[in-house]
Amino acid sequence: MSASTSDFNQRCYALLQQIPVGKITTYKEIANALNTKAWRAVGSAMAKNAQLVTIPCHRVVRSNGDIGEYAAGSDKKIALLSTEGIEISNGKVVNLEKVIHRF
Repeated sequence: MSASTSDFNQRCYALLQQIPVGKITTYKEIANALNTKAWRAVGSAMAKNAQLVTIPCHRVVRSNGDIGEYAAGSDKKIALLSTEGIEISNGKVVNLEKVIHRF
């Protein structure tokens, strides 16, 4: 991993740690906060996260509310979000606009 990729990932993780329990954000929101349109790179950073609970990448979903992927599996992501009070129905966040965290 290059130094610039590592730096980008660390900036993503720093933002993730600002998301309170009971809130979620999107790959696009993180990209916007980093002044980039590289939301796929944000997704890649989430996939490389080695500290799944400490750095809560389970709180990042797609812009349309789909829960997206998770290193420990989508069932685990849904379970984590549910324990934090995020309602999921048919693989999507219910009331996305009410629970989204914007930076």
